[in-house]
Amino acid sequence: MQRFEVPEEIYHFGSIVDYVKMHNQGGDVFPHDVDVVTGGFPCQDFSVAGKRKGFDSLKSHDGGQREVNAPSEETRGKLYYWMKQVIDIVRPKIFIAENVKGLVSLGDVKDIIQQDFASADGNGYIVLNPRVLDAGNYGVPETRERVIFMGIRRDALTPEALNALESETVPEEYDPYPKPTHNHTAKDDTLKKPVTCRDVFEGLKEPEESGDLSHRTYSRAKYMGKHCQGQSEIRLDGLGPTIRSEHHGNIEYRRLSKEHGGVYEDELERGLIERRLSPRECALIQTFPPDYPFVFYRGYSHQYAVSPSMAYKVIGNAVPPMLAYNIAQRLQEIWTLYFG
Repeated sequence: MQRFEVPEEIYHFGSIVDYVKMHNQGGDVFPHDVDVVTGGFPCQDFSVAGKRKGFDSLKSHDGGQREVNAPSEETRGKLYYWMKQVIDIVRPKIFIAENVKGLVSLGDVKDIIQQDFASADGNGYIVLNPRVLDAGNYGVPETRERVIFMGIRRDALTPEALNALESETVPEEYDPYPKPTHNHTAKDDTLKKPVTCRDVFEGLKEPEESGDLSHRTYSRAKYMGKHCQGQSEIRLDGLGPTIRSEHHGNIEYRRLSKEHGGVYEDELERGLIERRLSPRECALIQTFPPDYPFVFYRGYSHQYAVSPSMAYKVIGNAVPPMLAYNIAQRLQEIWTLYFG
C-alpha cells in the first residue's frame, strides 16, 4: 500500500485550541457555509476504564502534562468547550458530539456539557437530551456504547420543526437519532440479526499469509493472565470487544492456546498460533472497509510511517463507520423536515 499525501490547506492536524486562537487573532482557519459539525472530544477523562478525572484532568490539550497543578479550559477534560467555540464561529445547522457512555454517570458532567453546547451562538441551539447508542444495534460487530449529543440551530428551523424539537417529548418523525437496524439489545425480531466477528473475518487469511501490512503486524505482548484487561479470546460467533486505543497487552486475542483457555480447537489442531487481534481485524470489528490503509512503510526503508501501535490507537479512538453512517442517514431523512 502507498501512503497518500493529504493537502495541508484542506486538512489541519494540530490542536483545536490553537486553531481557535488563530481565528481569534484574525486567521482564516475555518471553512464557511458549514451545515454540519461533528466532533469527538477526548474521552479518556470520562471513561470508566480510565481514572475518570473529568473536568479535573491535568492533561494538556496537546497531550502533555501541564506544569500548573490546576485544570483549565485548555486541559483535556474541557476540550469540548473548544468544539463549542468552533460552533460559535461557523454556526452550523446541526452539530454532533460523541463521547464514552461513562460520561453520563459522572456527576453533573452531562448536564454541564449540554448547557454549554446550548449556549453556542448566543443560546442559539436546541440541544436534545444526549442518547447512548449501542453500536451493535447498527450492524457493528462490537460491544461499544457511545453517548451522542445533537444540537440544531434555532433560526435555521422551520416553525413546525422548532415547535416539535422544543416539545417536552419530540415527535418520532422529528427525532434525529437513528432507529436500530439490528437486534443486538433492541430485542426486535423484525430487525436484522447482529453482525458477528465471524461475519467480518470471513475470507481473511492468517497474518503470515497476508500482504496487508495492517494485518501482518500485530501486538506481541505476552499473555498476562486471565484477570488482566485484554487477555481474553474473542467470540467468533458473537460481538467483538470494545476496541480500545491502547496497545501494550490490552488488545484481545484472536486465538488463545489450550493452555490459556482457548476454545477454537479446530484452529489449534491445524497449527494456528495463539495471537492477538491484528490492526486489520480490529478495524473490521469497527466496520472500517477491508482495504482502508492503517500501516505504511516509508518509501523503501522498511521503516513504518504509521506503526502498528499507532494504528491500534487510531482505530480504537474512532467512531465505528457504520454507526456514523446510520446517524448521517437519519439526518438526511429529516433534513427537509427541519430546514424546508
